[in-house]
Amino acid sequence: MNQAKVLLNNGVRMPVIGLGTYRLYNQHRISEVLAWAVNDFGYRMVDTAKYYDNEHEIGNFLKSCPVPRKELFLVSKLWPADHGHQRTMAAFQKTLESLDVDYLDLYMVHWPGVEEVAKDPKDREEARAIRASTWQAMEEIYKSGRAKAIGVSNYTIRHLKELSNYARVNPAVNQVEFHPYLYQRELLQYCTENNIQMEAYSSFGKGELLKERRIIDVAKKCERTPAQVLLRWAMQHNVIVIPKASVREKLEENSKVFDFEIAAEDMMLINALDKGWRCTWDPTHVI
Repeated sequence: MNQAKVLLNNGVRMPVIGLGTYRLYNQHRISEVLAWAVNDFGYRMVDTAKYYDNEHEIGNFLKSCPVPRKELFLVSKLWPADHGHQRTMAAFQKTLESLDVDYLDLYMVHWPGVEEVAKDPKDREEARAIRASTWQAMEEIYKSGRAKAIGVSNYTIRHLKELSNYARVNPAVNQVEFHPYLYQRELLQYCTENNIQMEAYSSFGKGELLKERRIIDVAKKCERTPAQVLLRWAMQHNVIVIPKASVREKLEENSKVFDFEIAAEDMMLINALDKGWRCTWDPTHVI
């Protein structure tokens, strides 16, 4: 695999493609998939989260991984129940222990919502205060060197603007649902203008986009698969991708996205598929 990387706003280099591990469980299975991805197909970024409940298993794989730790880009995320300064610090330490590493390359706030705070608009100020204390802890973690970069996930423009009011360290990355059915133009533009790297999850729309006629037609034109076209589409929008796969052939397929390019007219056709459709959670109304 091409080891292309992007330069984050703090000078850290992040791979443009990684392996998503959501719903990847069982020590034997995780070790097998990671071995294929890292050892055989050149993946150098592994994306996990406390919520995925597999940090310990990934940590076990890393102990025997032939690729040096410094060549891997390891990502994890803070769950909503752990918002707040003390809880954030404790949750991060637990993640380091579970993964059995000294540092993360990127640590992210998984979700802007705060579990203890209801969705009633009257709780907005409390939610903002808790998010601010969470980010203060994230900055302390970053300044300690235990996270080489910090970021957010599922943040809308509104959440990012709120964050900018108190952040002393700007988020390096915003990981969100992003695919042709949910081509978030305004969010992408905002992140680009504010030097925040966009990262996509659910690139295949839970499989629905693999059956989309327009994607299939472009794939035939490019002599590629629909999955490869969907990943390449995001990459040509300067968006990082973390496709999830647990089958060896799919891992290899997803890695082969660096030696072709989608024509400008076909990019426009794919862009036009946007219908604001989400296949995962919706952070739009999170206070």
